[in-house]
Amino acid sequence: MLKKIQETADFIKDQTNFEPEVGIVLGTGLGGLVEEIEIEKTLEYTDIPNFPVSTVSGHKGCLLFGNLNGRKIVAMQGRFHFYEGYSMQELVFQIRVMRFLGIQMLVVSNACGGMNPAFNVGDVMIIRDHINLLPGNPLIGKNIDELGPRFPDMGEAYSRKLIQLAEKYANDQGILYQKGVYASVTGPTFETPAEYKYIHIIGADAVGMSTVPEVIAARHMGVPVFGMSVITDLGVDGVVEEVSHEEVIKAAKTAEPKMSAMISAVVKGFDQVL
Repeated sequence: MLKKIQETADFIKDQTNFEPEVGIVLGTGLGGLVEEIEIEKTLEYTDIPNFPVSTVSGHKGCLLFGNLNGRKIVAMQGRFHFYEGYSMQELVFQIRVMRFLGIQMLVVSNACGGMNPAFNVGDVMIIRDHINLLPGNPLIGKNIDELGPRFPDMGEAYSRKLIQLAEKYANDQGILYQKGVYASVTGPTFETPAEYKYIHIIGADAVGMSTVPEVIAARHMGVPVFGMSVITDLGVDGVVEEVSHEEVIKAAKTAEPKMSAMISAVVKGFDQVL
């Protein structure tokens, strides 16, 4: 695995001659942030050695290299999911490669269902913690010591300092936001009313089908993480709505400008707080 990570990172370096400071994972329907990036180079996943290929509508499948708010970034335009049939190791391969490219901070985003009664469709949520309900963990198996320790601490999966930076920006700009716990499940079915209720009871405010493995891999390597979700549908007890992938994308695009503004602010000032 380590050999493949290094091989892929070396290939990308040869193709781009670019050392990013920040890695960004763009979730479903959240590609609008791309318009804010001054793109210098684009690599299709299919052209990158050892890279999986995204099979989901709304996930284009390429790495973007450029500048966002004065920072060098690499952005994944399309992520991978457990329900596509990929292993946990494959889900986080690109995160490990980005670390080998030089990223000092990771931003993750997603579209998800909200279970907190105070949430509404179109809200943006800063992720303060997560619950892993996936049937596995990307660190299971022989530990790769060059990546990180056998038993990494997850007491601060999402950087408190980056969260405070985002909150200050949002408050100064009058941007309304929520803050909560994200639970990751396998999908690809959306949750039943009973499942929504169960996941909320155990402590989650929102639920989706991604993100957590990526965060685990980043923290294993000592990379600080900032995460945001767009609430695209509601699973509140008694208010469970019928939902489709198309509706999720539509709701995400509507809320995306708020998320993009907050992410851009964190990208700009991350080194001042870490």
